[in-house]
Amino acid sequence: MNSKELFESLSLLEEERGISVDYMFEKIKKAIVTACKNSYNGNEDVIINVNPKRNKFDVFLQKTVVNDVTDPGNEISLLEARKISANAGVGEKVGVKLNTKEFGRIAAQTARNIIRQGIRDGEKDVMKQEFESRKGQIVSAIIEKIDPKSGSATIRIGKSESYLPKSELLQCNNVKEGDIVKVYVVDVKETDKGPKVVLSRTHPDVIKKMFENEVPEIATGVIEIKQIARESGARTKVSVCSHDENVDAIGSCIGPRGARISAIIKELGGEKIDIIEYSEDVEKYITAALSPAEVLKVEVISEDAHTCRAVVPDSQLSLAIGNKGQNARLAARLTGWKIDIKPESAALESGEAE
Repeated sequence: MNSKELFESLSLLEEERGISVDYMFEKIKKAIVTACKNSYNGNEDVIINVNPKRNKFDVFLQKTVVNDVTDPGNEISLLEARKISANAGVGEKVGVKLNTKEFGRIAAQTARNIIRQGIRDGEKDVMKQEFESRKGQIVSAIIEKIDPKSGSATIRIGKSESYLPKSELLQCNNVKEGDIVKVYVVDVKETDKGPKVVLSRTHPDVIKKMFENEVPEIATGVIEIKQIARESGARTKVSVCSHDENVDAIGSCIGPRGARISAIIKELGGEKIDIIEYSEDVEKYITAALSPAEVLKVEVISEDAHTCRAVVPDSQLSLAIGNKGQNARLAARLTGWKIDIKPESAALESGEAE
């Protein structure tokens, strides 16, 4: 590879993978120094001149001028030195221009390994910088490959490739290669193998960020999301409140003709979302949290233990509890209260309801 091809390759690497030319030249210089040390009896006194504008890349190995050469790797005869510099004298150093193609096989292989490692490290640095700037955000990703055995997905975000475990994919989504999905950047962790990006589509903050993106009133702080309880892929309950009496919190989240909530539900593969108005009144808040079931009465059993009893019409019992207890479970997590749900008939028999 000549100098022009080298510069073109590095420019292409920067364009396609985001690894800067300057970064790669530092790795190449390190590789050349190592190769010289291995090829010229430990001599690592190297001068490397780089001129990208002229596509010039020259390597000079510094050798000491002597009358009688005993160490060709570190010494040069006075006669040969004066061919390079007419004023060279014994004891001085002159730079001998090298043809890097003449490096020994082992030295050349070592240099190639250093450059390859430099590319890998550069890609990791690019990935780390890209994801750290997006931490706590929703980003678009392309599904590149799905492992048929594990169900995990290889995804591409910008110029970086990452992985999404099956546990972080929504169970109701039948994603396929080529699909564009939204993922949440949970964290970027340093490991022995480099930076590890933690991505999710099941994290509760996925819901929060999607609402911030779809509902301007949330993004500006007029409407506040107070609590989120989620069973990803199935159902989510979100409690909201308005800091402006002229702005309807629930209506704003739903949007004109349901456009805003529909966009979020579509992205989540049909996951059901209940929007609930937050209230400091515990009974009122728990009543709303158990929707879509009708609640006749909420009785606080213990403030300290956060336990209460909710009485519902007999016909609403299964709706209040939900499929496999899901509605009651989400309501409890949303409010932070343990809710004992009783049908009206049972409550009347025990004298717990009027």
